[in-house]
Amino acid sequence: MGDYRQGVADEKATLDEKIKNLQELMKTDIYKGLRLLERRCLYRQVRVMELYSDILEERITTFNHG
Repeated sequence: MGDYRQGVADEKATLDEKIKNLQELMKTDIYKGLRLLERRCLYRQVRVMELYSDILEERITTFNHG
């Protein structure tokens, strides 16, 4: 895999770990104790991160098939 392709794969792996950690946080009492606005922001943040991860996955698939 080319250097930039490996960079995209590494970026996705790092992002996916951050998504997992944020999703785990959202199951805790710490998250439940946050103000509503902060919880909404974190919820939106994880959704955008998931979309970004999906885009990186599409790019990786394109590298491998196109």
